[in-house]
Amino acid sequence: MSKAVVLCGGVGSRLRPYTYSIPKPMLPLGKRPILEFVVNNLKAGGFKDLIFTVGYRKEQIMGYFGDGSKFGVKIKYCAEDPEKPLNTAGSMLQAKKDLSSDTFLVVMGDHLSTVDLRALYEYHKKTPGMATLALKRTGVPLEYGVAHLGEGPRIARFEEKPIVENLVNAGMYAFEPKIFDYIREYDDFAKDVFPRLLAKKEVIDAYVFDDYWLDIGRISDYEQLNQTISTIDLVMRK
Repeated sequence: MSKAVVLCGGVGSRLRPYTYSIPKPMLPLGKRPILEFVVNNLKAGGFKDLIFTVGYRKEQIMGYFGDGSKFGVKIKYCAEDPEKPLNTAGSMLQAKKDLSSDTFLVVMGDHLSTVDLRALYEYHKKTPGMATLALKRTGVPLEYGVAHLGEGPRIARFEEKPIVENLVNAGMYAFEPKIFDYIREYDDFAKDVFPRLLAKKEVIDAYVFDDYWLDIGRISDYEQLNQTISTIDLVMRK
């Protein structure tokens, strides 16, 4: 059975006051918490052996999901002290023994996405590296027209408000167990682990996708999405 780690220990300070009493992954979207959408997407990809890293108000997550049987999955918990958060990578060290035998995924418990996680997994299995990052393709329009110069000072082409393409780290990773050789206590993936891999000339592959993805990091994003899903729930009930 394919394994996945779901990172659920964050405080969610950007979504206060909502997260004063509720951990961010448990904020409701319609009738279900964000984390249930994450679990359902994992299950759809065949990932039914899950490890939740929990910390801040962990009892709410553990009380809702239990052993996972109600949701068609198996869930194990790795708890950290909410007063001393271990960060995204450091929180996984407790699960090292459970993840020592095969490729596994890591996803965020507060991101909403329709990405085919099985496709990410299979893509990674064909690559030579120990890590594959899912990158969301995004485009940001510039506010001004841009001139492209040819030879000398002459304008060769003019582009009105072009869209600048970027690839955003979507917080979904496929790893080989050897990744634990590069993780230290209190490490963050983006700030510590990935730079450490690159410094050691290790290969990090990219899985670029265009599917829906949202890091629910702003109150306005959360409120709008919650209203939309609540409306859909209401319509479907009629």
